[in-house]
Amino acid sequence: MSVREPRSFHLKSSLKYFVLLLCVCGFVLGGAQIDSQPALTQVITASIGRLALVKAAEPTAIGRQLRVNGRLVNGEWQKRRDLIGISDGALATQLGVNLGSTGTPAQQPVVWFNSTNQGLLTLPAWHYENTRYVDIAPLVRQHGWQVKSQGSVLDITLPASQIMAVRQGRQTWGNRLVLDLSRATAWQVSPAANSITVTVDAAMDEGAIANFKPASDNSLKSVTVSSSGARTTLTLTVADYLQARVWSLAEPARLVIDIRPDALEPREILWADGVQFQQRYVALNSQRFPVYTLSLDANQSNFSLLPLWAFPNQAPGIKPPADLASQWQTAALINGGFFNRNNQLPLGALRYNNRWISGPILGRGAIGWDNQGKVLMDRLTLAATVTASNQTYTVDTLNSGYVKAGIARYTENWGSQYTSLIDNEVVVTIQNNQVVQRRTLGTAGQDTVSIPQGSYLLVLRSFNSAASAFPPGITVTLNQQSQPSSFDQFPHVLGAGPLLVANGQLVLDAQREAFSRNFIEGRASRSAIGTTPNGQIKLVTIQGRVGGRGPTLLEAARILQRLGCTDALNLDGGSSSSLYLSGRLINRHPRTAARINNALGVFTQSSTTNSP
Repeated sequence: MSVREPRSFHLKSSLKYFVLLLCVCGFVLGGAQIDSQPALTQVITASIGRLALVKAAEPTAIGRQLRVNGRLVNGEWQKRRDLIGISDGALATQLGVNLGSTGTPAQQPVVWFNSTNQGLLTLPAWHYENTRYVDIAPLVRQHGWQVKSQGSVLDITLPASQIMAVRQGRQTWGNRLVLDLSRATAWQVSPAANSITVTVDAAMDEGAIANFKPASDNSLKSVTVSSSGARTTLTLTVADYLQARVWSLAEPARLVIDIRPDALEPREILWADGVQFQQRYVALNSQRFPVYTLSLDANQSNFSLLPLWAFPNQAPGIKPPADLASQWQTAALINGGFFNRNNQLPLGALRYNNRWISGPILGRGAIGWDNQGKVLMDRLTLAATVTASNQTYTVDTLNSGYVKAGIARYTENWGSQYTSLIDNEVVVTIQNNQVVQRRTLGTAGQDTVSIPQGSYLLVLRSFNSAASAFPPGITVTLNQQSQPSSFDQFPHVLGAGPLLVANGQLVLDAQREAFSRNFIEGRASRSAIGTTPNGQIKLVTIQGRVGGRGPTLLEAARILQRLGCTDALNLDGGSSSSLYLSGRLINRHPRTAARINNALGVFTQSSTTNSP
């Protein structure tokens, strides 16, 4: 296969800023009157689509938890003297505030019990390190919230509300439930398989519950309402492939729950200069797919891309995507390559700052990049040999959970020790290019061998005939090179596969990359990374088609082309498919996301030093 020249994208220009917008208003925070003039030293107004760059004092208070009506939840917040903001993700997930589209990162339109003549309420927004904060002052003032900081926790108390009645109506596209409220309140949505739970911070008396007589049909099979204290929970059992769109109305206050196959609301948010989030449907013939995209404009933004893995001191292990993002303090991430879910071992390439945490397998697709902006996508192998006792042997894998007869190599990047993967392995310890130990292990999973710093192990599997070439004291020569060799110039590599698009053409050949027939023919949620001719890097997740399962590999490749990608690589998918931004998963609920072994992280310049 011919080697393509790597594309050069400028991954670093300028995203290290503090963004703050004047909020000329006063509101009560814990009983104290807020000064209407924020603590700013300089404000520079930018053109449309660019942030107002502000030099401001460091936050005077900051935390990662909210207490909403007495309920402790995760959510980043910060206070800058007299201003207080909540992360846009927490505002949406914990309070039920719907974020609208915006082409200005310093402004966030929202819908939260807006009156019909009010339209969208536009809130000021700013960035600090990895998080975009939205000023809640207008909501506090308009709806009578009480807000007070208690150490690292921000207390938010909304006026008490009550559900007066629940009404149900059949629509052409599905079912609609309307909750009549005494006043605006917070809500949360939690989906699961064939079930949707909507929790509302409002009481509902037994009489109102008894008066609600839900009508079931093939799409909405049942509705259960329960109320405890000041919270009411609606549990909806729904048919396959149905979702909920929850939104609010004012005058009078109502919460609307639409159950439909096409619940995704198109949205486009310029999250930061050169960092744009978009969710929309992409049509292929008669099928429509919900597609979530994080587009990184490398010509404008100062960001770094780094491969991430679950535990910094070892290659094995898995974590929830949000936990992995928190650990690495990343602004955004997309799940990465494959792994064995049973033993939690990686099954693909991961190279971090020239360290092979895990090597490639089976010549599968990979992406390599450097800190100067060059990017390469291609199929990758790692050609390695060891020579001892005048005999040369092929090394099949490096730091990998992929098992085959032959020789595998494990370094300290795998962890402090190696645990046998199959029975009767022969393990050779090599330090300073000499064999220091040769040991035959027993039952798989029962024996371990330490990996001293600066040494490596050769693990012989069903290859006892080669063991005699590695007696203690013998010199061992290792040779290793990437194929294509152009990958060797990149300090960072992430492997998955199959390769989808190259130079604008479909190059999907999953059999060549040794994927199974079930994988090739399956329909599932997909994750992918692509690049465009104008210098964009797109992190993409594709969920189940309207009324059905996710795309095939071929459909995923065509969707990436529709998004303008001329090079694209498939990543791990299914329950692993996760796109994270600003403190939350944006393509699915955390309850439905599987734990993952590795990912691709997006860092602002100010946060890269915090990575493990």
